[in-house]
Amino acid sequence: MAEDKVSLDLTEETLQSMEVGMAFRDYSGRISSMDFHRTSSYLVTASDDESIRLYDVANATCLKTINSKKYGVELVCFTSHPTTVIYSSKNGWDESLRLLSLNDNKYLRYFKGHHDRVVSLSLCARNEFFISGSLDRTVLLWDQRAEKCQGLLRVQGRPATAYDDQGLVFSIASGGYIRLFDTRKYEKGPFEIYSVGGDFSDANVVKFSNDGRLMLLTTTNGFIHVLDSFRGTLLCSFNVKPVSTNSTLEASFSPEGMFVISGSGDGSVYAWSVRSGKEVASWMSTEKEPPVIKWAPGNVMFATGSSELSFWVPDLSKLGTYAGRK
Repeated sequence: MAEDKVSLDLTEETLQSMEVGMAFRDYSGRISSMDFHRTSSYLVTASDDESIRLYDVANATCLKTINSKKYGVELVCFTSHPTTVIYSSKNGWDESLRLLSLNDNKYLRYFKGHHDRVVSLSLCARNEFFISGSLDRTVLLWDQRAEKCQGLLRVQGRPATAYDDQGLVFSIASGGYIRLFDTRKYEKGPFEIYSVGGDFSDANVVKFSNDGRLMLLTTTNGFIHVLDSFRGTLLCSFNVKPVSTNSTLEASFSPEGMFVISGSGDGSVYAWSVRSGKEVASWMSTEKEPPVIKWAPGNVMFATGSSELSFWVPDLSKLGTYAGRK
């Protein structure tokens, strides 16, 4: 089988050919969060039907469904282990973060500290640390091995948080600014503060590109801003339909950082070139809410989650280079 696999470069043409290759439609609530494991072929989703589901993407199968009826579930992230996740609950803020083993459905730890809904969760790729941002206007720093937080930062407004790929820097976005912190000396305050061009609406999601050179920030106004991580320069801004206060506008870099894909307040999906700043593809939808959206690590594939989970792959028959191949 391996010889038949076609190695595809991600070009505008490839992106434009992408369509849903597989969909899971057995959800009875909207998908609120999902995460690809960095090194395995696993994907985890959290849904308003109060379920956490684990998928093997390579075999297109749902391996496990775990219900969290008592606490509800909103955000979910893999730890370094492919069957252990941290998730935020929808009810009961005091212990709103939990470390869960999907293998045996056991809680390994409760993390106590927030007093309102957790709206941002980011795990460090290099060690056991993670950060969470809450509507209680705090960002807490955690070690997976301890129940109590290791650090607390106060913010203005709704925070979005992210680690860079090396785990050396984390960012907190809120109220029109992105603040960068050194993970080893965060208590000294941010070493850089970047403005995002006068957009002071609430931050939804902040992310670094895989190589750490770029950052993106989405806001409730429906803007996706792309910045140079080292200089803070605003490289381009894209605009989609704004999202409702309860929704999150999510965007994602392609693996090499050349393209940005994003949901929209009208449920559609858009793709832009970072280099040209132009829209290169769009996929319309009948959904009314923005999908959560994640690019699969190292693959020409992305996933969207709305009332169903969809995996998007290139349609080789639409690509001139491959159309003649059998």
